[in-house]
Amino acid sequence: MKIVVASAGFKEGPSVGRKNWLFNVTPEGARASSSFYSLIETAKANGLEPSKYLRYLFEKLPYAKTSEDVFNLLPMNISELDLKE
Repeated sequence: MKIVVASAGFKEGPSVGRKNWLFNVTPEGARASSSFYSLIETAKANGLEPSKYLRYLFEKLPYAKTSEDVFNLLPMNISELDLKE
């Protein structure tokens, strides 16, 4: 299981996110961007194709009723086989 935090840097280097952070007008926007980047990088670190994972997440998330349901949708709990459903 791998978890990546956006502030820890990316494989491509810190300059990838640097200019993107300029467009966060509010602290809430910056937190949302950071969460999104962390989710994408964690999916990559766990061997998932980010676009397939996000599609899967956005399809399943509305049906998550408990915090356990949401936890089970995190990248480290998903396999490539789940994404092929």
